[in-house]
Formats: sequence, structure tokens, C-alpha cells
Amino acid sequence: MEGLKSSFLNTTPLNCQSSKPRYPRQLNSSSTISCSVSPDPWSLSDGNKPKPKSKHPKNPLSDDNARRIIKAKARYLSALRRNQGSQALTPRWIKRSPEQMIQYLEDDRNGHLYGRHVVAAIQRVRSLSGLPDGSYDMRQVMASFVTKLTFREMCTVLKEQRNWRQARDFFAWMKLQLCYRPSVIVYTLLLRTYGQTGKLKLAEETFLEMLEAGCEPDEVACGTMLCAYAKWGRHKSMFSFYSALQQRGIILSVAVYNFMLSSLQKKSFHQNVIDIWRQMVVSGVTPNHFTYTVVITSLVKNSLTDEAFKTFMEMKSMGFVPEEATYSHLITIACQKGVQDEALSLYQDMREQKIVPSTFTCASLLSLYYRSGNYSKAVSLFSEMERYKVVADEVIYGLLIRIYGKLGLYEDAITTFEEIGKLGLLSDDKTYITMAQVHLTTGNCEKALDVMEKLRSSVGSLSRFAYIVLLQCYVMKEDLKAAEVTFQDLSETGYPDCRSCTGMLTLYMKLGLIEKAKDLIIRIRENKVKFDKVLLKMAMKVYCKENMSTDAEQMMQELSKNGLLEEEDNFVQTVLTGIRGDFTGFKVSDSDPLAFELLLTLYMAPETSYKMEKTLNVLLNTANGLLVASQLLINFIKEGSTSQAESLFNLLLKLGCKLEISTLSSMIYSYGKQNQMELAKQAFAAVADASSEQKHLYSCMIDLFVKSEKVDEAYLFYVEEDNKGHDVGAVAISILVNALSNCGKHRDAENVIKNCLHKNIELDTVAYNSFIKAMLDAGRLRFAANIYERMLTNGVAPSIQTFNTMITVHGRRRDLDKAIEMFNTARIKGVTLDEKAYTNLIVYYGKAGKIDEASSLFNQMQEEGIKPGQVSYNIMMNAYATRGFYKEAAQLFDEMQRNGSSPDSFTYLALVRAYTAADKYTHAEEAISLMKKQGMVSPTCAHYNVLLSALAKTGQLGEVERVYNLLIESGLTPDVACYQTLLRFYLDHGHVEKGVSLFESIATDGGVKSDRFIMSAAVHLYRAAGLAIKAQDVLTCMNSLGIPFLKIRLAG
Repeated sequence: MEGLKSSFLNTTPLNCQSSKPRYPRQLNSSSTISCSVSPDPWSLSDGNKPKPKSKHPKNPLSDDNARRIIKAKARYLSALRRNQGSQALTPRWIKRSPEQMIQYLEDDRNGHLYGRHVVAAIQRVRSLSGLPDGSYDMRQVMASFVTKLTFREMCTVLKEQRNWRQARDFFAWMKLQLCYRPSVIVYTLLLRTYGQTGKLKLAEETFLEMLEAGCEPDEVACGTMLCAYAKWGRHKSMFSFYSALQQRGIILSVAVYNFMLSSLQKKSFHQNVIDIWRQMVVSGVTPNHFTYTVVITSLVKNSLTDEAFKTFMEMKSMGFVPEEATYSHLITIACQKGVQDEALSLYQDMREQKIVPSTFTCASLLSLYYRSGNYSKAVSLFSEMERYKVVADEVIYGLLIRIYGKLGLYEDAITTFEEIGKLGLLSDDKTYITMAQVHLTTGNCEKALDVMEKLRSSVGSLSRFAYIVLLQCYVMKEDLKAAEVTFQDLSETGYPDCRSCTGMLTLYMKLGLIEKAKDLIIRIRENKVKFDKVLLKMAMKVYCKENMSTDAEQMMQELSKNGLLEEEDNFVQTVLTGIRGDFTGFKVSDSDPLAFELLLTLYMAPETSYKMEKTLNVLLNTANGLLVASQLLINFIKEGSTSQAESLFNLLLKLGCKLEISTLSSMIYSYGKQNQMELAKQAFAAVADASSEQKHLYSCMIDLFVKSEKVDEAYLFYVEEDNKGHDVGAVAISILVNALSNCGKHRDAENVIKNCLHKNIELDTVAYNSFIKAMLDAGRLRFAANIYERMLTNGVAPSIQTFNTMITVHGRRRDLDKAIEMFNTARIKGVTLDEKAYTNLIVYYGKAGKIDEASSLFNQMQEEGIKPGQVSYNIMMNAYATRGFYKEAAQLFDEMQRNGSSPDSFTYLALVRAYTAADKYTHAEEAISLMKKQGMVSPTCAHYNVLLSALAKTGQLGEVERVYNLLIESGLTPDVACYQTLLRFYLDHGHVEKGVSLFESIATDGGVKSDRFIMSAAVHLYRAAGLAIKAQDVLTCMNSLGIPFLKIRLAG
């Protein structure tokens, strides 16, 4: 730009008019009229090549005459075609339509776009590009073309050059020709070539030469110069030149403006883009699609949101369809502002235009959904991305991991993280950190540490944020040494943030390292860290823990003085006011409950009790003061601070507070855990009469006795309160009856039940269920049925538990019809039947031998959508086993495994029973072998004993002893039942010697000596063997142990 020093850049524009006055020409009839407007084929904005010169030029016509003659000729030819019909002759000059003619020119058919000599000249000049500069003389090269090229044709040759040296040399030769005349067009062509090749100094010299030649630059030449500056980033020169053009009133084309705007935007000069855009609008230049796209982007980048949206609406009103990038920028800025409706509206508009969103757009929307908690839409958007084949990048996968973490879909989050690694997209430390944070959310600090170690191995040194998350992992793991090392590493990047300091304080408090916690607080204060609300609470808790009220007061005053507190916060204001001890003018409505909790804790020491009472009085005057105090009391109990809880409890009672029932219950339970039942009774006595919910307190006391395994005291407490005429409530009664029944105190349970029924105490469904269950366990089946009838009489609705218990009651009474009636009644009343209801009835169908009904009910249960569990399969297989339906049992066994239920020991036992009942002993033995093979369930003596009993009935001595030996070889020790089976077999079939040998081999077993059948069988075997003395010894032993003798019938 320094070389471009001329009057062109002056503030005063040049006078374009000639000094001589112009007079209008006198036209006569013989004058040749030339067209006043001719197309400019040299415009930069026109990409069409010029039309070739006609071989038979016609006389030029004026605009009016041309239009008149052409229209008249068209009307004439139209009438001629109508009159001549299909045989009409079309003149040659209109055989091609305008569209066909354009295509003909674009195709460059037969090389006739330019004359042959022009094409030869272009090729001759271009051939010089391979020669070094100065090695040729353009005069000699172009000697054969002298006088053959017109000025226009020389311009064509110049325009077709791509190398700036050939363009420069050809232009120098061109100026030597006779037909040459200085023109803005030829200079513009040369400027364009220099601009495209970056020879801006030559371009400036050429521009000056043009001015010196007397050629006034037009908008095309000036636009070409501006484009050259813009292309090569010479923005300072561009602005100087542009300013000169504005002063001279030259209006540029939209293409030049687009070139300038695009160049500035590439260098992030967004404010300059906006300034030129506004000048462009003032100048009246109509923007096009590209202009709007560039300008909207710069407006967004410059945070001019309103103007960006306004320009966007203007663009749409002009009929332009915005590009995806434009939508993306606007959606992103709407997401950043949190304007969800605006962002979704833009996205919907984009989808209506059938524009596929980019990865960046999807990432912005996912981020918006994540921040607003609209996770379902986020997952839906990700599915839509897959449908439109939008490739997700690491950012999107990272957001998806965060969303899965928020939704609790931890397995999906882990799967996504692994998928990122497989795709090779895992490069950003933020993704690792996000996955670690998801693991921390689930409480899995080990997996979080694994992820952080992978990050360390992949990137080497960790970022500050990575150290912060790593510290959180060690704090959760309670790894003190690693946490302190990480805290030190974090300190090297700048003093740790409030959250990290809070984490370390929390760890020290958990581990009971109070001194370290206090030292850390001192270091935090020395480094003048600005306390946030959470850190301040933690620091106050440390001081409260040690009753360090003086230190707490000093800290608060120091932080307030140094401006390290957010004093406009209600929590901070409340703490400061409480520490100062002056609540005068304090607005109770602005108080913070947690601050009062900390102040009360801080002043819990005896020497500051007066401050505690004063603070508590202020707290109780607030809206939820009593609730806050009660919560503090509960917190003391949870933390095990019994003395503090007791002090606060007594102070609240002293101030006449009516405590919540939950608070009273917590206090009573607290005394119970410490086995201080007398204090619990005193607390109960102090508030029971004043409480509006006495029944709940009764249930607390009885539950406390039960949990302390003092069921007798619970029963006595109930009797005492009942004698006083107090209704302890259905909940307390239910707890007491269940406890008495579980302890085997069925008579006491029955007394409680009868007393409640006699006094017509109002009971609920749970209480009646407890009564029925207790009497079922006691064997009082008729009484259990009467309780159910009483329940219906009193209008209490039975639950599914009620019907399940009653099916069992009638089943044990062997009243199958009543059990079926209970089942059908539950169905009629609309009670949703569960698996237990079906299996209960199936059990009693099986015991009654009604296998078809049991099987039908089992299938009906599955049809109702109830998936049978292991217990249901076992019960049904037992039902088949009772009748020897081994095929059905085997089929059910296979179905059970297909449905994902693993067979247990009882399953195999039922299968073995089914085989033996059908005399399929080989299959039964194979079932036992299958247990060994699968290894999930090991065979027991019960499985072998079923097979032994079945074989014993057949009298096959060899098979019985073979199976018995298999039991021994499997490593099992035969139980009493196996010995009984074998001895019974020996007695029934007269194998006396084998029976005596077996007894003598097992006689040392204590369990055998106490068994009546084995000892009686031994007496009979000894007598049969003629060993009367040994028989008498066994009989004497039985008498000494109090075992009655059993007479057994021997074989033969």
C-alpha cells in the first residue's frame, strides 16, 4: 500500500467529467445508431465466457429499434407456423433455443470459442512458463502475431494467462501494438492475475500506472484490488483502500464484499466483519446467501445474539435457506443462554428444511438437555443421530456418558466408554474424567481410580482438573497417604479449590484426625482462599466437633475482615450474627437453618451453654425453628453423640417445646441402643401423655424391647398399658404378636389376640395377618379360621398375604375345598395373585394326589405372566414325584433350566424321587451323577437314601450295597436315615450277619446311639444271631438313655 500514493487515495474524489462542455449530437436519418448499453464481459462477478465474435456481423440497432424488430419478427414467425401447420419451416437463426446456445458455448465445440489464431497465441504465451525469467524476448515470441490480434483478442490472451511473469511480459508487448489503447479492462485483467498469485506490489504499481494513463478505476477494478488484499491477509491495506473507495462514492458488488467479509472472518476479526456489513447495508448493496452466512457467524462470535437472530429472520424472509453451520451457531448460542425453546425451535426448523444436523449441533443440544435435566430427549436425540448416520465424536460420547450416569445407567456408561476406546476416539482427558466421575457417583472408587490411572499412562502429566477428580477418588477410598500426595501435587498447580479442601477436611474428620483438619484450616486461611458455603460449613463442623468456639469466632471475624466470605449469603450472615451474639435487628426470615445447627453444636460445651440457650430461643422464633432443632437432635443420635442429644432434648423440654413424633422415637431408640431402657421409659413417660400420637410411641417402646431381645418385658409393658386402659394401637400389637410367636410363646400371643378381639380394638389388615399367622404357627388352625371370619365381619379388607396364609391354614386342616375357595375368593375380589398363592395351592393339590389340577394351575400361573421361581418348580416336581410322573418331572427340570432358574438340592431330590417312584432306578442314579458332573450342587445323603429305600423294597442286596458304597466313595458320611434304611432292609430280608456287622461299625456314633429304631433293630438282630448278651447290653443302654424299645417284625 506504500507504493500506491496518488490522488486516488485523497479524501477529495477526482472529477470524472471533462472540462470541455458537451453538446448533444444532432442525429440524422443516415446516422448509424449504436446500442447505448453493452454487456461487460470483464466483470469479476460474471463467470460466463464472452460470446465469440460472429463471422457475419450485423448492423447494430438501437435499443428501441432492436426490441421492435425482434418482437415483430417473433409475432410474424408465430403466425406463419400456425398457418403452415406441422410443415412450417423454422428460420436457421432460431433453430437453437437460448439454453441450447449456452450449452453449445460452454462445451467449447470444435475449438471455436475463440478464433484459431487467438487459441494459438494463448498457447504460445503459456508455453513460456517453463522458461526462466529473462531467457526469452516476448517480441520475438509474438512476432508472428503482430497485426493479427485485435485489442479485444489481446485482452482475451491476457485473461487466459495463469503465470504472472507471462502476463506481465505479454502486457508489455501488448502496449507496443498499434491497436492498443489504455483501458480499465486490460488493467483489471492484469490486476486480477497479480492478485491471484500474491504479487501485491506489482498490483499496486499497475494500479498507479492505470491512474497515470488517465483510466479512471471503476468498481470492478477497485473490487479486484480489494479482493487481492483480502486474499493475502493484507487487511490494513484493504481497509485504507476501502476507505478511499467510500469517500469517492464507489459502490462495490456483493461478491467483493463477500470476499472481504470471508477474509476477515478467517482471521477472527469479527468486529470488522460486522462494521463492513453495516456499511454494506447503508450503501444499499443487496446481500446474498453467502453474505448472511458469514455475518451471522460473526455476530454470534461477538455475542450479539439479538442482532444475529434478527439477521437470521431477515435472511429467511429474503427466501434464502440457511446452511447447517448457520443453524448450528444459533442453536449453540441459544443453548449457552439456556433458551431451550428457541434452540429446539431452530432445530425443528432445520429438520423441516431436511438439513442433517452436524456433530457440533448435536453436541450443543445434548449439552442443553444435560444441563436442563431432560435426559429422555438427550437419549432420543442420540438415537436420531444414529438414524441419520451422524457420526458421534468424543465430545458427544462424553456427554452421553454423563447422561447415563445421571440416569443411573452405569452399565451403559461403561459400555459407551469402552466403545470410544475401540473406535480410537479416546484422546481428551475430559472423557476419562467424566467416566471416573460416573464411577464416583456409584461409589465405586476403585474403578474410578483405574480410569484415572489409564489417563495418567496415556497423557503423562495430569491437568489441574484431573488432580481434583483423582483427589475425590482417594477421599472416597479413604486412602489418606495417596490423598495427601495428590493434594500436594494439586497445590503445585495453584492452591487447591474449595471443593478439594472440603474433601480433605471430610477425610480427616472421618478418620478422626482432628489435628490435621485444624492444621489444614489454618493453611487455607493463610493462603486467603475465599470460602464457599460448603467449605465454611465443613470448617465450622471441625470447630464444633472440638467445641472450639473461640477459634471459630476468630476465623469468622478474620474471613469477614479480609473479604473472603460471601456475606450476602444467609448462611454466612446467620453465623456471623450468632458469633457476635447480638441478634438485635436480625431478620428471622433471612436466617439459615444449617447455620443455627452449627451454632448450637458449637455452643454445646457447658461453659457456653448460655449462648446455646440464647441461640436456641432465636431459632425457635423462626418459621421452622423447632423442625431444625429436632433435625439436629436426630443428627446427634445418628452420629452417636448421645450426651449432646440428651442435653438438647432436655433443653427443648425445658423450653416447653412440643416435639415431633419422629424426634421422640429417635430419642427413645437412642436410649435403647445403649441399653438404657430406664432412660427410654423416662423419655416415654415425659412426653407420652402430651403427644397426639401416643400409639406410635407405644409401638416404639414395644419394638425397642423386641429388638433388645426382651420379649417378656415387651409383653409386660403391653399388659401394664392395657390395664391402664391405654390403646397401644394395631402396629404395636402386631409387632408384639409376631415377636411372641417367633419366640415360641404361643400362649402369650394367643392371650394378646383374645384380649384384642374381646375389647373390639380397631385393627388393620397387618394386625389380622399377624394374628392368623401366629395361630397357624401354634397349630390353632380353627382359631386362625375364626380370626379370618372376624376380620371380614369387621369390614377389614384381606390382602394377598391374608389369602396366602388362609390357603395354608385350610391345607393343613386337609380341607382342600376351603383352600380352593380362598384362592377363588382372592381372584373374585380383584386381589392380584402372586407366585406364593399359586404354589401354596399346588402343594395341597399335590398332597391330595390331584396332579392334573396342580399341573393346570402351574400352567395358569405362567399364562398370568408370573414367571415361576426355583421354589415353584420344586413344588411342582414334588407333586409329579408323588405319583411317579417321571417324564413330566424331567420335562419340567429341563424347562426350569431353559428359563434361567438354577436347580438346587431339593430340585434334584424331587427328580430322583420321581424316577424311583416309577421304578426308573438307572435314571435316578444318572440324576445323582449329573449333580456331580455339573458341580453346582453336590449330592447329599438324602439323594442316595431315596434310591437306597427304593432298591431296598426290591430286595436286591447287591444293588443296595453298591449304591451304599457309591455314597461312601463320594466322600459323604451316611446319616441316621441311611443307616435306618439299610438296617430295615437287612431285617426285612433276613440278612442278620450283615445287619449286626453294620451296627457294630456305626455303634460309636453318638447320633446312632440315641436313635430308637437303630437301637431296637440292633436288639432284634443280636437276638436273631443268638447273641443274647449283646442284645441285653443294647437294651440296658436304651433304658439308661430313656429310649423305649420298638418291636419290629423280622423276616420269616
